[in-house]
Amino acid sequence: MPDKIPEALALDPKAQRIADRKRWMGAFNLSLAAVLLLLVIHSLQGAVDLRGWMVQPWSAAGLLGILGAPLLHGSFEHLAANAISLLMLGTLAGGMYPRATLRALPLMWVSSGAGAWLLGDAGSYHLGASGITHGLMFLVFILGLLRRDRPAIAAAMIAFFLYGGMLLTIFPREIGVSWQAHMGGALGGVLAAFLWRRLDPRQPRKKYSWEIEEELAQADAANPDPEGLELSPPDDVPVLWHRPDPADERGVVLPFRRRD
Repeated sequence: MPDKIPEALALDPKAQRIADRKRWMGAFNLSLAAVLLLLVIHSLQGAVDLRGWMVQPWSAAGLLGILGAPLLHGSFEHLAANAISLLMLGTLAGGMYPRATLRALPLMWVSSGAGAWLLGDAGSYHLGASGITHGLMFLVFILGLLRRDRPAIAAAMIAFFLYGGMLLTIFPREIGVSWQAHMGGALGGVLAAFLWRRLDPRQPRKKYSWEIEEELAQADAANPDPEGLELSPPDDVPVLWHRPDPADERGVVLPFRRRD
């Protein structure tokens, strides 16, 4: 099971909210920085020949593309589609699973390029960050199935609602789309989910008043007087005085004068 959150945060809702906000903002900022980097590189593609950094299947020179292909895009529309997916899925994955996502990114990066190199047609070129975005989607979705706590399931549902179509784009459907890179990235995301599903702690779950009352009642039933402050039941009180038996009483009759 995933580790629990630090006790100090679990007992301090305000501190937990601050930590959550910081984590989500960090994930968004890193995703936005990645998108800006892609924009800068795309602006340089027209002036620099970067074909050597594309994946060329079954070519020794094309192995270099495993490292560079996710940074390159064929058009601005291609870049815009991947940038939006990267921003949303990167924020979702990094905000929910910062540790697992950090370790999963290199795996998804390499697996997407390897999938294109192994499964692509000889003489073709493969580029784009769509393999990474597929890996992020599958990472969040599979982690929701494996962890099965409420935040993880909610994140998986959000990812599926926004990009559930990625479950189909890992297969050949459209000419000119590198389904091979999609499949490689998706496999990397699935593998990362299984490898690092316990890496991030579970998020604290809000408890309702009736749940708290039930827990208190169960605790009282298990240990009704943990500090020994309550008085003993009446049956356990020691008897300090016994009333004498009437048969043993010896008495004196006192005369009273009648009042006229």
